[in-house]
Amino acid sequence: MITLKNVILRRSAKVLLDGATVTLNPGEKVGLVGRNGAGKSTLFALLNGTLHEDGGDFSVPKQWRMAQVAQNMPETEESATDFVVGGDTRLVELREALALAEAAHATDPDDADAGMALAHAYTDLADAGEHDAVPRAQALILGLGFKAHELDAPVNSFSGGWRMRLQLARALMCPSDLLLLDEPTNHLDLDALVWLEAWLQRYAGTMIVISHDREFLDAVTDVTLHIANAQLTRYGGNYSKFEDMRALQMEQQQQAFVKQ
Repeated sequence: MITLKNVILRRSAKVLLDGATVTLNPGEKVGLVGRNGAGKSTLFALLNGTLHEDGGDFSVPKQWRMAQVAQNMPETEESATDFVVGGDTRLVELREALALAEAAHATDPDDADAGMALAHAYTDLADAGEHDAVPRAQALILGLGFKAHELDAPVNSFSGGWRMRLQLARALMCPSDLLLLDEPTNHLDLDALVWLEAWLQRYAGTMIVISHDREFLDAVTDVTLHIANAQLTRYGGNYSKFEDMRALQMEQQQQAFVKQ
Protein backbone atom coordinates (compact mmCIF):
# COMPACT_ATOMS: atom_id res chain seq x y z
CA MET A 1 0.00 0.00 0.00
CA ILE A 2 0.97 3.64 -0.42
CA THR A 3 1.20 5.60 2.83
CA LEU A 4 1.74 9.27 3.58
CA LYS A 5 2.06 10.15 7.25
CA ASN A 6 2.34 13.83 8.26
CA VAL A 7 4.03 14.54 4.93
CA ILE A 8 5.34 18.04 4.22
CA LEU A 9 6.02 18.88 0.59
CA ARG A 10 7.38 22.17 -0.69
CA ARG A 11 7.92 23.58 -4.16
CA SER A 12 10.31 26.55 -3.83
CA ALA A 13 8.85 28.68 -1.03
CA LYS A 14 5.31 27.31 -1.40
CA VAL A 15 4.12 24.58 0.99
CA LEU A 16 1.87 22.24 -1.04
CA LEU A 17 1.36 19.55 1.60
CA ASP A 18 1.55 20.32 5.31
CA GLY A 19 1.20 17.29 7.58
CA ALA A 20 -0.83 15.30 5.02
CA THR A 21 -1.80 11.74 5.97
CA VAL A 22 -3.50 9.18 3.72
CA THR A 23 -3.39 5.46 2.84
CA LEU A 24 -4.09 3.97 -0.60
CA ASN A 25 -4.63 0.22 -0.81
CA PRO A 26 -3.38 -2.14 -3.54
CA GLY A 27 -5.75 -2.32 -6.51
CA GLU A 28 -7.59 0.92 -5.77
CA LYS A 29 -8.44 3.25 -8.67
CA VAL A 30 -7.95 6.76 -7.34
CA GLY A 31 -9.04 10.09 -8.82
CA LEU A 32 -6.75 12.92 -7.64
CA VAL A 33 -8.71 16.18 -7.68
CA GLY A 34 -8.19 19.79 -6.60
CA ARG A 35 -8.00 23.24 -8.10
CA ASN A 36 -5.13 24.17 -10.42
CA GLY A 37 -1.98 24.90 -8.42
CA ALA A 38 -3.13 22.85 -5.42
CA GLY A 39 -0.24 20.40 -5.90
CA LYS A 40 -1.59 17.46 -7.92
CA SER A 41 1.41 17.27 -10.27
CA THR A 42 3.78 17.78 -7.32
CA LEU A 43 2.18 14.80 -5.55
CA PHE A 44 2.79 12.75 -8.73
CA ALA A 45 6.44 13.84 -8.59
CA LEU A 46 6.61 12.49 -5.01
CA LEU A 47 4.99 9.20 -6.08
CA ASN A 48 7.36 8.67 -9.03
CA GLY A 49 10.47 9.56 -7.05
CA THR A 50 11.48 12.79 -8.79
CA LEU A 51 10.69 14.75 -5.60
CA HIS A 52 11.25 13.79 -1.98
CA GLU A 53 9.21 14.72 1.06
CA ASP A 54 10.48 17.63 3.18
CA GLY A 55 9.05 16.05 6.31
CA GLY A 56 7.00 13.11 7.55
CA ASP A 57 6.99 9.56 6.17
CA PHE A 58 6.14 8.44 2.65
CA SER A 59 6.35 4.90 1.31
CA VAL A 60 5.48 2.86 -1.77
CA PRO A 61 6.30 -0.91 -1.72
CA LYS A 62 9.88 -1.30 -3.01
CA GLN A 63 9.00 -4.17 -5.34
CA TRP A 64 6.22 -2.24 -7.10
CA ARG A 65 6.80 -1.41 -10.77
CA MET A 66 5.51 1.97 -11.89
CA ALA A 67 4.24 3.20 -15.24
CA GLN A 68 3.59 6.80 -16.25
CA VAL A 69 2.95 8.55 -19.56
CA ALA A 70 6.09 10.40 -20.67
CA GLN A 71 5.22 14.06 -21.28
CA ASN A 72 7.89 14.69 -23.92
CA MET A 73 7.08 14.55 -27.63
CA PRO A 74 8.77 11.43 -29.02
CA GLU A 75 11.21 12.05 -31.89
CA THR A 76 12.12 8.77 -33.53
CA GLU A 77 12.06 6.93 -36.85
CA GLU A 78 11.06 3.74 -34.98
CA SER A 79 7.79 2.21 -36.12
CA ALA A 80 4.70 2.82 -33.96
CA THR A 81 4.65 -0.89 -33.01
CA ASP A 82 8.35 -1.05 -32.01
CA PHE A 83 8.00 2.20 -30.04
CA VAL A 84 5.09 0.81 -27.99
CA VAL A 85 6.75 -2.60 -27.49
CA GLY A 86 9.67 -0.63 -26.01
CA GLY A 87 7.35 0.45 -23.21
CA ASP A 88 7.56 -3.09 -21.78
CA THR A 89 10.65 -2.37 -19.68
CA ARG A 90 10.89 -5.95 -18.40
CA LEU A 91 11.01 -7.25 -21.96
CA VAL A 92 13.66 -4.70 -22.97
CA GLU A 93 15.87 -5.72 -20.01
CA LEU A 94 15.50 -9.43 -20.83
CA ARG A 95 16.27 -8.89 -24.53
CA GLU A 96 19.50 -7.15 -23.51
CA ALA A 97 20.31 -10.03 -21.15
CA LEU A 98 19.69 -12.52 -23.98
CA ALA A 99 22.03 -10.59 -26.33
CA LEU A 100 24.79 -10.74 -23.68
CA ALA A 101 24.18 -14.46 -23.06
CA GLU A 102 24.29 -15.19 -26.81
CA ALA A 103 27.55 -13.26 -27.17
CA ALA A 104 29.13 -15.15 -24.23
CA HIS A 105 27.99 -18.50 -25.63
CA ALA A 106 29.30 -17.66 -29.12
CA THR A 107 32.71 -16.77 -27.64
CA ASP A 108 32.98 -20.13 -25.86
CA PRO A 109 30.34 -22.68 -26.99
CA ASP A 110 31.80 -25.33 -24.64
CA ASP A 111 31.33 -23.21 -21.48
CA ALA A 112 28.56 -24.96 -19.49
CA ASP A 113 27.78 -21.81 -17.46
CA ALA A 114 27.34 -19.75 -20.64
CA GLY A 115 25.03 -22.42 -22.04
CA MET A 116 22.98 -22.42 -18.83
CA ALA A 117 22.77 -18.60 -18.83
CA LEU A 118 21.54 -18.71 -22.44
CA ALA A 119 18.83 -21.26 -21.58
CA HIS A 120 17.70 -19.13 -18.61
CA ALA A 121 17.59 -16.02 -20.81
CA TYR A 122 15.28 -17.76 -23.30
CA THR A 123 13.02 -19.04 -20.50
CA ASP A 124 12.81 -15.62 -18.83
CA LEU A 125 11.89 -13.97 -22.14
CA ALA A 126 9.16 -16.54 -22.79
CA ASP A 127 7.76 -15.99 -19.27
CA ALA A 128 7.74 -12.21 -19.84
CA GLY A 129 5.50 -12.58 -22.92
CA GLU A 130 8.00 -12.18 -25.75
CA HIS A 131 5.88 -14.39 -28.04
CA ASP A 132 2.85 -12.06 -28.00
CA ALA A 133 4.53 -8.68 -27.36
CA VAL A 134 3.84 -7.36 -30.87
CA PRO A 135 0.12 -8.34 -30.91
CA ARG A 136 -0.30 -6.83 -27.40
CA ALA A 137 1.31 -3.56 -28.50
CA GLN A 138 -0.74 -3.43 -31.70
CA ALA A 139 -3.99 -4.04 -29.79
CA LEU A 140 -3.17 -0.97 -27.66
CA ILE A 141 -2.34 1.15 -30.72
CA LEU A 142 -5.52 0.15 -32.57
CA GLY A 143 -7.60 0.64 -29.41
CA LEU A 144 -6.35 4.22 -29.20
CA GLY A 145 -7.67 4.95 -32.69
CA PHE A 146 -4.85 4.20 -35.14
CA LYS A 147 -5.53 2.40 -38.42
CA ALA A 148 -4.02 -1.00 -39.25
CA HIS A 149 -1.88 0.47 -42.06
CA GLU A 150 -0.27 2.87 -39.53
CA LEU A 151 1.16 0.16 -37.26
CA ASP A 152 4.50 0.16 -39.07
CA ALA A 153 4.60 3.89 -39.83
CA PRO A 154 7.46 5.81 -38.18
CA VAL A 155 6.55 7.71 -34.99
CA ASN A 156 7.83 10.96 -36.57
CA SER A 157 5.22 10.71 -39.34
CA PHE A 158 2.38 11.40 -36.87
CA SER A 159 1.17 14.78 -35.57
CA GLY A 160 1.73 15.80 -31.94
CA GLY A 161 -1.63 14.57 -30.63
CA TRP A 162 -1.17 11.15 -32.20
CA ARG A 163 2.38 10.86 -30.86
CA MET A 164 1.00 11.53 -27.36
CA ARG A 165 -1.45 8.66 -27.94
CA LEU A 166 1.58 6.47 -28.66
CA GLN A 167 3.14 7.63 -25.38
CA LEU A 168 -0.07 6.56 -23.62
CA ALA A 169 0.00 3.16 -25.36
CA ARG A 170 3.65 2.77 -24.31
CA ALA A 171 2.74 3.42 -20.65
CA LEU A 172 -0.11 0.87 -20.83
CA MET A 173 2.32 -1.65 -22.36
CA CYS A 174 4.60 -1.40 -19.32
CA PRO A 175 3.94 -4.15 -16.73
CA SER A 176 3.07 -2.14 -13.61
CA ASP A 177 1.74 -2.31 -10.07
CA LEU A 178 1.19 1.47 -9.98
CA LEU A 179 -0.08 3.46 -12.96
CA LEU A 180 0.05 7.28 -12.83
CA LEU A 181 -2.05 9.09 -15.44
CA ASP A 182 -2.08 12.89 -15.81
CA GLU A 183 -4.94 14.08 -18.07
CA PRO A 184 -4.87 10.88 -20.18
CA THR A 185 -8.01 11.84 -22.13
CA ASN A 186 -6.35 14.84 -23.81
CA HIS A 187 -5.99 14.17 -27.57
CA LEU A 188 -8.56 11.31 -27.45
CA ASP A 189 -11.78 11.13 -29.47
CA LEU A 190 -14.90 9.41 -28.12
CA ASP A 191 -14.11 5.92 -29.48
CA ALA A 192 -10.58 5.95 -28.01
CA LEU A 193 -11.96 7.32 -24.72
CA VAL A 194 -14.51 4.50 -24.42
CA TRP A 195 -11.77 1.94 -25.20
CA LEU A 196 -9.43 3.46 -22.58
CA GLU A 197 -12.15 3.40 -19.91
CA ALA A 198 -12.74 -0.32 -20.56
CA TRP A 199 -8.99 -1.03 -20.45
CA LEU A 200 -8.52 0.82 -17.15
CA GLN A 201 -11.53 -0.92 -15.58
CA ARG A 202 -9.73 -4.23 -16.23
CA TYR A 203 -6.34 -2.97 -14.98
CA ALA A 204 -5.36 -5.05 -11.93
CA GLY A 205 -2.87 -2.67 -10.28
CA THR A 206 -3.23 0.54 -8.30
CA MET A 207 -4.07 3.55 -10.44
CA ILE A 208 -3.97 7.27 -9.65
CA VAL A 209 -5.40 9.61 -12.28
CA ILE A 210 -5.61 13.39 -12.63
CA SER A 211 -8.39 14.47 -14.99
CA HIS A 212 -10.79 17.36 -15.57
CA ASP A 213 -13.18 14.94 -17.31
CA ARG A 214 -15.76 14.13 -14.62
CA GLU A 215 -17.49 11.41 -16.63
CA PHE A 216 -14.15 9.69 -17.20
CA LEU A 217 -13.35 9.82 -13.45
CA ASP A 218 -16.80 8.41 -12.66
CA ALA A 219 -16.18 5.52 -15.08
CA VAL A 220 -12.70 4.48 -13.91
CA THR A 221 -12.24 5.44 -10.21
CA ASP A 222 -13.57 4.07 -6.93
CA VAL A 223 -11.71 6.40 -4.54
CA THR A 224 -11.31 10.19 -4.71
CA LEU A 225 -8.36 12.00 -3.16
CA HIS A 226 -8.99 15.72 -2.71
CA ILE A 227 -6.04 18.06 -2.32
CA ALA A 228 -6.89 21.44 -0.77
CA ASN A 229 -5.41 23.77 1.86
CA ALA A 230 -2.19 21.67 1.86
CA GLN A 231 -4.14 18.62 3.05
CA LEU A 232 -5.25 15.35 1.46
CA THR A 233 -8.76 14.04 2.13
CA ARG A 234 -9.79 10.58 1.04
CA TYR A 235 -13.38 9.86 -0.07
CA GLY A 236 -14.74 6.40 -0.87
CA GLY A 237 -16.42 6.55 -4.27
CA ASN A 238 -16.03 8.19 -7.68
CA TYR A 239 -16.11 11.89 -8.52
CA SER A 240 -19.91 12.33 -8.40
CA LYS A 241 -20.05 10.64 -5.00
CA PHE A 242 -17.20 12.88 -3.79
CA GLU A 243 -19.11 15.99 -4.91
CA ASP A 244 -22.23 14.85 -3.03
CA MET A 245 -20.27 14.06 0.15
CA ARG A 246 -18.34 17.30 -0.03
CA ALA A 247 -21.52 19.36 -0.55
CA LEU A 248 -23.04 17.65 2.51
CA GLN A 249 -19.92 18.40 4.57
CA MET A 250 -19.98 22.07 3.56
CA GLU A 251 -23.66 22.28 4.48
CA GLN A 252 -23.02 20.72 7.89
CA GLN A 253 -20.08 23.08 8.51
CA GLN A 254 -22.26 26.06 7.55
CA GLN A 255 -25.03 24.91 9.93
CA ALA A 256 -22.50 24.47 12.75
CA PHE A 257 -21.08 27.93 12.02
CA VAL A 258 -24.55 29.52 12.10
CA LYS A 259 -25.35 27.75 15.42
CA GLN A 260 -22.09 28.98 16.89
